[in-house]
Amino acid sequence: MRAALFSQVGVPLEVVDDVHLDSPRAGEVRVRVVACGVCHSDLSVISGTFPSMGPTVLGHEAAGVVLELGEGVTTLEVGDHVILTPNAACGTCTYCIRGLQSVCASSMVIATSMLPDGTSRLSRKGETVFHGLGVAAWADEIVVHANGAIRIDQDLPLDVACVIGCAVQTGVGAALNTADISPGDSVLVLGAGGVGICIVQGAVIAGAAQIIVSDPSESRREQAMRFGATHLIDPTEQDVVSATMGLTGVGADVAFEAVGSAALVETGIAAVRSGGTTVMVGAAPVDETVAFSPVLAMFSEKKLVGSLLGSCWGPRDIPRLVALWRAGKLDLDAMVTSRRPLEEVNEALADLEAGNGLRTVLVLS
Repeated sequence: MRAALFSQVGVPLEVVDDVHLDSPRAGEVRVRVVACGVCHSDLSVISGTFPSMGPTVLGHEAAGVVLELGEGVTTLEVGDHVILTPNAACGTCTYCIRGLQSVCASSMVIATSMLPDGTSRLSRKGETVFHGLGVAAWADEIVVHANGAIRIDQDLPLDVACVIGCAVQTGVGAALNTADISPGDSVLVLGAGGVGICIVQGAVIAGAAQIIVSDPSESRREQAMRFGATHLIDPTEQDVVSATMGLTGVGADVAFEAVGSAALVETGIAAVRSGGTTVMVGAAPVDETVAFSPVLAMFSEKKLVGSLLGSCWGPRDIPRLVALWRAGKLDLDAMVTSRRPLEEVNEALADLEAGNGLRTVLVLS
């Protein structure tokens, strides 16, 4: 089948037509990929920020149609339209029982680039090909665990629904699940890319009174205002902490780092009030560290928390997000600012790196 193949850092992706896909095993499904977003996490693998072995098929923000069921799959049927999610939590382990599905061992496929059983269904010329970030959807078809394919109604456009798979779960989930924003809260969002815009939308849904967005790009700041931001900060002209203090009086209730920068995490910690929370949403390079005073943290009771895929569990959260979209409370159509065929994947990645638009979606079928 056709797939975009990552081989090594510094080498453009190659679209080939000879990747082999095995049939689904027990508990798995085969899906025809219709559309898949281009996410910064994919770019981080390609640039080497997230070290990864090649050859790999990337793409993890996808939607498609079920083609084949593995043994024992009863939650889906052939022909179902589904959103794919990197979080294929098992639902039965200690973490899942405690409501922590995002850190279930099965969800760690996003880091291992294998399926939950530790193997791959992809190969080329006898060589194993990895499931980049656990999904591998920059391909005509893919096999995933059934827990990672969430059925949606067939009237929903898959080239828009696909962004729920990562950006929307990550951003809206961080606001509603991880931070649990309360009505009237003040919120600081550091970074107004696709995920940052989803955090803004989540904060609006949660009833935040102040939604302060900081981004060096004027166009992205303007977009953030259209999605519900109440105040904008240009970090190239203003000190973010001072500006936030000026707007809130004591500091934000919650700050979200949505870029993947340890320095911005530190900005968030400084910009929240005593007792406030800084949420790490963006994935920083593995060699970056955050410096803060433990004594200051103790006396101020400031909290620093991580958020993986918005602390979401696909079977629970994707239907909720779809319902919010249907109700007009989530604007997904405006998030998709470009569509390209799979053959233009490198151009789509260049747009992402340059900060052009919010989300490019690769349309495969």
